Amino acid sequence: MNPTLLVLAAGIGSRYGSLKQIDPVGPGGETIIDYSIYDALKAGFGRVVFIIRREIEEDFKEVFVKKFENIIPVEYVFQEISNVPEGIRIPEDRIKPWGTGHAVMMATDAIHEPFAVINADDYYGADAYVKMAAHLNSLDENHQNDYSMVGYLLKNTMSEHGVVSRGICQLNKDSFLQGVTERTNIQYTHGSIAFRDKDGSWVFLPDEAIVSMNFWGFTPYFFEHLSLQFGDFIQLNYDQPKAEFYIPTVVDNLIKSGEAQVKVLKSTDQWFGVTYKEDKPVVIQKINQLIMNGVYPANLWK
Repeated sequence: MNPTLLVLAAGIGSRYGSLKQIDPVGPGGETIIDYSIYDALKAGFGRVVFIIRREIEEDFKEVFVKKFENIIPVEYVFQEISNVPEGIRIPEDRIKPWGTGHAVMMATDAIHEPFAVINADDYYGADAYVKMAAHLNSLDENHQNDYSMVGYLLKNTMSEHGVVSRGICQLNKDSFLQGVTERTNIQYTHGSIAFRDKDGSWVFLPDEAIVSMNFWGFTPYFFEHLSLQFGDFIQLNYDQPKAEFYIPTVVDNLIKSGEAQVKVLKSTDQWFGVTYKEDKPVVIQKINQLIMNGVYPANLWK
């Protein structure tokens, strides 16, 4: 069975000002999601599952349902605050779902094969899907806890509009993930990439440091880990109404406990995404350049 692509598209886009998941960036009205699915199809993915919210369902499906109906099987599942494992009591003052780890949990009943997880508003490049599909297709029942992550060169993920936050990865000699250190306010300074330390001094980072951009590969067994850790997370954070349950935290716990290992699949492609409205013209420019370079046709689905 071909692997499935799980697309995290439940965000409301408060910083962006609109639903950036459906905002066109290609000459034929394509979204970043279109380019992701195009690359995934070519790499051998066989199905797409979208994680969305009920409140954006109508707008989202209006853009994608007819577009993909004859291209690839698509399923929609919903991330809502009420969707939690049986026996978990929802905090009374919680007003929104619990982040990316909770979002992936929503696909527990929809996915029964190895799968990749991506953000809807991030462009990852074709190379990432080829490497991820090859890894997922190599797994069997004896590798239920063999996971993967696409790692990017830090220099290929920097923003032209200011600071970024990145998870700097520590790898062993065999390219297995040992840990991720979150760094904020990373920027270009004095001709190099750096961030401010606690004392205000600049700490410089290698251009080719490997960073995580939330492109993961899992087996269905990962859903069991999510459910168990989510229960612990709620207990520890019951009185923290803004606490988030993130994929990297779950993965880090599994690595430290020895329950899982994560192969880092290195990509030299350029990553880019949209967080603010100011990012959109840059994304359009980069998409047009890829079309000029022959990576994509001008009209993606014709």
